[in-house]
Amino acid sequence: MNQELITARGLTKSYGTKPALDHIDLTVGRGRIVGLLGPNGSGKTTFIKLLCGLLQPTSGTLGINGNTPGVETKSIISYLPDRMYFAEWMRACDLTDFFADFYGDFDRAKANEMFSALGIRPNDRLKTMSKGTKEKVQLAVIMSRKAQLYLLDEPIGGVDPAARDFILNTILTNYNEDGTVMLSTHLISDIERVLDEAIFLQNGKVVRHDTVDNIREQEGKSVDQLFREIFAYGS
Repeated sequence: MNQELITARGLTKSYGTKPALDHIDLTVGRGRIVGLLGPNGSGKTTFIKLLCGLLQPTSGTLGINGNTPGVETKSIISYLPDRMYFAEWMRACDLTDFFADFYGDFDRAKANEMFSALGIRPNDRLKTMSKGTKEKVQLAVIMSRKAQLYLLDEPIGGVDPAARDFILNTILTNYNEDGTVMLSTHLISDIERVLDEAIFLQNGKVVRHDTVDNIREQEGKSVDQLFREIFAYGS
């Protein structure tokens, strides 16, 4: 098994003359929870969409498990976009049927167990659920796959603190331990406790990629404090 799950070399994505990602060099291994951290417009969603194969690089290379993003890589990626993409008429059981049809690594029993913990019944429809509950339900099916790479785009954005705790605990206790979770956010203090590594993106460039332990030891501060320093939040 290739221990380097993600490799990017000179990865660039431009929209017209403006680079959203600018010559990124990056390697991410397996069995990690990685924070993709940066303010809005720093390139986080663009990088995730490139990994998913939803966008194509302008230049440079990107590999996932040794393959260029395509059919092979899509089968090992579980992707949570930054907005709900299921239809409001769908019931909880429709979601599990949908995922079971598409993904051979989907664990229906695990999804139903998480639904039960949320008080969701099989025939409950998305349109009857609160925004926070919809976020949790969507995460439950995403995390019920035995994927090699989980890509979570702003999974805690717009939900209350109690929902954030549920979401982070769900990520911690349900991902494939041979796989890697990459979650993008600018809410660092809420997710720092679950991270193994942090990638800081600024204006499409990686300004730091390090383990959380190294950051705390070398800088004498939390990842959230370093983030605020790098991006001059509140200055």
